[in-house]
Amino acid sequence: MDFHLVPRGTDRNYTGFLTKTIVYTGTLVIFLASFGLTVSSIVIPKWPDNHYSYGLHRRCSSLTDTCESFPQREDCHGEDRYFCSMWRSVGFLMSFAVVLQGLGIVTYLVILSGGKRLRENGWSVLSLTVGLSAIVQAAGMSIVAYLFDNEDRFFVGWKLDQSWILCTISWCFSVFCAGVVIVAAKVLPSEGGYELIPDHDELRVT
Repeated sequence: MDFHLVPRGTDRNYTGFLTKTIVYTGTLVIFLASFGLTVSSIVIPKWPDNHYSYGLHRRCSSLTDTCESFPQREDCHGEDRYFCSMWRSVGFLMSFAVVLQGLGIVTYLVILSGGKRLRENGWSVLSLTVGLSAIVQAAGMSIVAYLFDNEDRFFVGWKLDQSWILCTISWCFSVFCAGVVIVAAKVLPSEGGYELIPDHDELRVT
């Protein structure tokens, strides 16, 4: 028995396939930008900034143009222990966010390189991973903002600088990507395709 490929019904066409692929590809590009911003916010030591600029793992002086590891053991005695603990928590959260974003990128690539089933059902895992990375980043950003408002070391003249802004933009991008993926999964049609039917001429002969 011979078989031929014929299009499926009018309720299933290629529009859904192309649109979802475009959505995944477009949000992947934005998410890659978010990943780059996250890494930059970790590398650039400019969260709060004045004559000293604080990074997550080092502190730099604009007066001497030098940087040193931060926080060090001598920075974490007495009343400063609370600040050190919170600051190290931010460093952990941002590193964890990078891991989650890396998993998100891998999930994107698996979905885009996979078949219809992955494109139809992979959105839930993807949006969860991307959303979690945004939540973790937002938590780290919020802790820095809290310390900036409540720690005596940050007096008039200090400001939340480049790294804090990059982190904020990054998690906003991630929230956008997760939202678009969820909406696309709920609104856009399923993929179209072809299905096999028997060759009727051959059936008549037999």
